[in-house]
Amino acid sequence: MNKEFKVVIEKHAEGYVAYPLGLKGVVVGEGETYDEALTDVHSAIRFHIETFGKESVETDDPALEAFVAETRVAV
Repeated sequence: MNKEFKVVIEKHAEGYVAYPLGLKGVVVGEGETYDEALTDVHSAIRFHIETFGKESVETDDPALEAFVAETRVAV
């Protein structure tokens, strides 16, 4: 089975964090660069599916597109 996953990649002061949309459970990759985080999350997705089976893949696409937006909230 081949499935394309949308991956959100965040840049932080310490490096990059990446996580896929469309999997049940928590899967995270990280790296010092964008490409390292993407490679790491790819490996984490494969491991997650091998460990928890194809049932861990959501059958309905959770998102057609992903956007980043900001909103201000008083704290």
